[in-house]
Amino acid sequence: MVCVNGNHYEVIEDYRDGWNEEEFTSRYSEILHKYDYIVGDWGYNQLRLRGFFEDQHDKANYETKYSTVPEYLLEFCNFGCAYFIVKKVKSKSQNKNSENKPRKQKEKHKSEKGS
Repeated sequence: MVCVNGNHYEVIEDYRDGWNEEEFTSRYSEILHKYDYIVGDWGYNQLRLRGFFEDQHDKANYETKYSTVPEYLLEFCNFGCAYFIVKKVKSKSQNKNSENKPRKQKEKHKSEKGS
């Protein structure tokens, strides 16, 4: 797992040893924060990064849906190039915060009912 600008990513695919953490962190830009997945592909010794959303995401259009990654790799990347796919994962502190919120609301409702 790698952390860049407060976002945590897990490598879910590494084709032909395309993953290079140092290059990923140096090429990463803030525009990629909003995406659920990032595809990194190599061409002419340059790393290119492109973001994709979960298919059900409100902001996803056809070209940014994760299900279109195979098409992207075939049409826009050099044939047979090395590439990787990373998926954004929630940090443990983010998971704890999201778990605590519903509990607090439930506890509130219980205390209101008991009053």
